[in-house]
Amino acid sequence: MKFEKSGNKLIAKSKRETIWIEPYGEDCLRFRSTQNKEIVEEDWTLLPQKEKACDIKITENKATIENGRIKAEVLSNGTVNYIKDNGEKLLEELWIDYRVSNADLLHAREYKAVSSELYKIQLTFKSYEDEKFYGMGQYANGQFNLKGSVLELAQKNTQISIPFLLSNRNYGLSWNNPAIGRAELVNNYTRWTSEGTKQIDYLIIYGETPEEIIKKYANLYGKTPMLPEWAAGFWQCKLRYRTQEELLNVAREYKKRDLPLSVIVIDFFHWPMQGEWRFDEKYWPDPKAMVEELNDMGVKLMVSIWPTVDLRSQNFEEMLENNLLVTTERNEPVLMTFRGCCTHFDAMNPQAQKYVWEKIKENYYKYGIKMFWLDEAEPEMKTYDYDNVRYFLGNGLEVSNIYPFFYAKAFYEGIKNESEEEIVNLIRCAWHGVQRFGTVVWSGDIPSTFESLRNQITAGLHMSMCGIPWWTTDIGGFYGGDPDDPRFRELIVRWFQFGVFSPIFRLHGNRIYKGELPNPNDPDDPMNLVGGPNEIWSYGQEAYEIIKELLFLREKMKPYIMKHMKKAHETGVPVMRPLFFDFPEDKETYEMGDQYMFGPDILVAPVVHESERKRAVYLPKGAKWREFEKGKEYEGGQWIEVDAPLDKIPVFTKNGVKIF
Repeated sequence: MKFEKSGNKLIAKSKRETIWIEPYGEDCLRFRSTQNKEIVEEDWTLLPQKEKACDIKITENKATIENGRIKAEVLSNGTVNYIKDNGEKLLEELWIDYRVSNADLLHAREYKAVSSELYKIQLTFKSYEDEKFYGMGQYANGQFNLKGSVLELAQKNTQISIPFLLSNRNYGLSWNNPAIGRAELVNNYTRWTSEGTKQIDYLIIYGETPEEIIKKYANLYGKTPMLPEWAAGFWQCKLRYRTQEELLNVAREYKKRDLPLSVIVIDFFHWPMQGEWRFDEKYWPDPKAMVEELNDMGVKLMVSIWPTVDLRSQNFEEMLENNLLVTTERNEPVLMTFRGCCTHFDAMNPQAQKYVWEKIKENYYKYGIKMFWLDEAEPEMKTYDYDNVRYFLGNGLEVSNIYPFFYAKAFYEGIKNESEEEIVNLIRCAWHGVQRFGTVVWSGDIPSTFESLRNQITAGLHMSMCGIPWWTTDIGGFYGGDPDDPRFRELIVRWFQFGVFSPIFRLHGNRIYKGELPNPNDPDDPMNLVGGPNEIWSYGQEAYEIIKELLFLREKMKPYIMKHMKKAHETGVPVMRPLFFDFPEDKETYEMGDQYMFGPDILVAPVVHESERKRAVYLPKGAKWREFEKGKEYEGGQWIEVDAPLDKIPVFTKNGVKIF
């Protein structure tokens, strides 16, 4: 390796490879390398940072670059290591030396050409026996400590790839690469793979605590706006309200019962055809009057948007002609077949963003609708042949994972340009930095089971470690659930108890429908897309009385929630977070994936097993804990068993703090 200094960059070159390492943010170094002619100056979704002076030293055998409390060293054979300011190793590349048998090194950085510019790359780091990993987005696998996991880096329904890895060894690693790939966090190595990319690009952040690392990560990719207070209330949704009058009658019933209601949602196929982004006038004859009545009740209206464009739709030919669609490298541009042959609008194309927003503005915003549910945000495809997909920014292998970022950006900037200040949209997928566009991320179309409920807790905690403070689930799960079944009624009560202590409190689901289809002879009739009842009075009187009190509890908690949403806005610190976030010195907390902190003062231990009426709770060291209901106090650093009848969720407050 030959070393040189260029401005604040350390550059290392071999016969085939070029490496750049530079300071980027606080206590952070950015690494890029390629075997192409030059490094591409592409930041993807990183925010610009002030150029920082740094200490670069070059000797015959190695070069080092230092930014604050983190240092990188590049050895003469190309090995890169990261070191704390006290001299301890943070992270080391893994190079295996077989030269005793006259073979070369097995390189930590491997490049295999897949086209004239793209490589399949692998980057391998050493494994440490005591290391634990968190973050990486959302995978519905129930794993809290991700050490030992293999994760696909691809966006899919219920799977969100935000490749930011938080380690208990005092660093965070942001894989700044939207290519399809894989992260192998296994016991004998940690390996990052991209299937088609021009270069390796990642950042290493040093911090003494998880909170310190998360704040620095938020400074790199952005923080969430301030959540409006109304958005911290209860959101009502089901599959699906089929007509204007049906939706209004539900909102009227909430008000008749004096129940809190902040948002009500119109779900999919309220449109004539995918890609037309407008109401079907037959079922939604007067959107303006609908919005006005809801506003008078103090209820916001959210409308579902899909990025799909049916090849028969009125906008398809124009969008195709102007290159505003996701297309294919070969074959016809059909990427999804659901009630029609469809492709998607190309959210990576700025002109496509503007085109779609103009349709939204004309057909929704002008009626006073300002909240949008950005569904299918992966985007979902019938077959995930990424190498056959062509976006504005490149081939699908190289850029697919960034689609939800630009989908969210299109709507945020469209609304912002109308001088709106309170912007809250809902999205099914995410990427580094999507939080800065006022997006609530939800966990996708999950099953209605206790196992799924358990998985949501770990999913939410990992998302919180990726800079996503606004997160939610479908209370009760999406797929299935019979409102008349006592077992489902137990599940929905337990899920509501988790939901009331979630960042966003939202009910949704495709409940079992027991009636006849309105038009069984016409499979294309949208009236046949019907789910069972899913309002809080739909599950019997016992469940209703419990859930009703949870709605009022949420209202009482709003000042506390808003206080900590303000901190999320200012610093990037999430409201929902793992126990170790607030108690990093307590080693026990690094294994606690079924409990969490809700703000710094509330410990939540949801009941996540059927028929369970007691549960074990761990109370972290360094605090005294008081039961939320009974007021009994406990010293931290111990396990206790608490009663958990159906109408109670184990909740504790720290050091006598009063929540309301």
